[in-house]
Amino acid sequence: MGMVARVRDWFAPARGRPIAPPNVRADYMRGNRGVVFGGWRPALREPVDDVGASWDLAAARTIDLIQNSGWMAGALDQAVANTVGTGLRLKAMPENDVFGMTNTESEQWAQTVEQRWSLWADRSYECDIEGRRSFGLMQAAAFRSWFATGEIWAELPWRERPGGRYGTKVRLVPSHRVLRRNDSMRRIVQGVRMNGDGMPVAYLTTRKDLLKSWTEEYEVLARDALGRTRVVHVYDGMPGQVRGISPLTPALQVARQFDQLSDATLTAAILQTVFAASITSEEPTEEVLAGLLTPQEQARLAASGTSPWDAYIQAQSGWYDNATINLGINGRIAHLFPGQKLELHRAQHPHSDYRDFAAHLLRELARCMGLTYESATADYTNATYSSVRMATGEIFQITLYRRAHIVAPFCNAVYEAWLEEEIARGGIPFPGGLEGFLANRSAASRAIWRGAPKPQADDVKTAKAHEIWCRLGVMTDASIAEDLGYDIEDVYAQRAREMAMRKTYGLPEAQHQGITAVPASEDTAEDDQKP
Repeated sequence: MGMVARVRDWFAPARGRPIAPPNVRADYMRGNRGVVFGGWRPALREPVDDVGASWDLAAARTIDLIQNSGWMAGALDQAVANTVGTGLRLKAMPENDVFGMTNTESEQWAQTVEQRWSLWADRSYECDIEGRRSFGLMQAAAFRSWFATGEIWAELPWRERPGGRYGTKVRLVPSHRVLRRNDSMRRIVQGVRMNGDGMPVAYLTTRKDLLKSWTEEYEVLARDALGRTRVVHVYDGMPGQVRGISPLTPALQVARQFDQLSDATLTAAILQTVFAASITSEEPTEEVLAGLLTPQEQARLAASGTSPWDAYIQAQSGWYDNATINLGINGRIAHLFPGQKLELHRAQHPHSDYRDFAAHLLRELARCMGLTYESATADYTNATYSSVRMATGEIFQITLYRRAHIVAPFCNAVYEAWLEEEIARGGIPFPGGLEGFLANRSAASRAIWRGAPKPQADDVKTAKAHEIWCRLGVMTDASIAEDLGYDIEDVYAQRAREMAMRKTYGLPEAQHQGITAVPASEDTAEDDQKP
């Protein structure tokens, strides 16, 4: 039958009914019944429901990994050092046009605020309700809490102390202390009571009294009547969430797989080390086992009436009972019978693929932590200066994001409460006094928080790039200083002081010379070198 006839028969009616042509589709995820998508049908729910169903187990598993995994603990320390360091530094940036300050007055006011802020933030007696941490340490603790649970919780109580100047204090609250209770009649979702707009107005939390054996539940308002912050809650997530979840949650399975891979590899290596010899012989098993014993051991077995085979079984039983390795006489060589061959085997673990697979798992963990693989593992085996610079430049954007949206909101809330008290006490002048501040709270308390600069694989190349951009008029002194983690006003002030000191001591002025350009051939060769 020809092709035309077959096509005609295919379209011909069958028993009076036409045969429908195949259903041609061009939608997304074609072939949902295939091997890949067939069993993959997750439920689509609100993010708040997903977080509520998984928060407790995710937080418990993450904290367990941080406390019991050297990789996770070390990577977390590195992430805290990159993001927080010794503590983000305050740079007051008041919107002076709103409350009528000139630029000069605004700069002087900001310098005064920054100096007075350090008197409060650097003393744990002043800033911490528990009197244990400086504000820099509280930033690090808050960031660790965000990694573990996805949230930062803090209260801003008022407590005046003898010998102290300020009443504003900070109390860091563990995330599990905030209840995850739902009450639709009171607009409470996972312990957060909201108004009709969905804005948090109060929180349900617990407090453990040292004099009592139980915890007490209480509700604390988000702000007081004047708008002063009483509870700080920071998290990052999808629209619709009211609670955060650990950013390490997607990597929990990977971290567990890495631990299982390490345990399995170590177990296999130990087993191969214990059972690392085999005997090839035509003799009976009894005689072979007897050949492995010293004359003294053979005499003891003969006196006790125990056969070598029974002795082997007893030794094996003792191994499983005590789980210890007894090598007996170190370096002993058994004289075997003629025709017997003793073969020693070397351990075959770790396997050649172990390193590549372990590195694959660690890369996924490092990516979730916001670190480069080299920074998280301290393994620079296959890294070059170019690859390190590129990886550091990309990952540093995550560091900046977390500074701006995780740590800085916590710092801003505390700074705003402290500044309100300082203006109310008259320690810092402000147009209109406390009433003027309350009317312009956002403009007066505007600030940025600076941390350590981006790590550089080659400082000479970075300095040369800054010089070129500056000569082209693209970068200013301020942008270069910010790229290096400095404040241009502090740099200029320090340089002015040094110039005055040189004049006082009769020293010549400093000579600022340009950087000698590195030839292109040498520059390219250095990029391919390993650090």
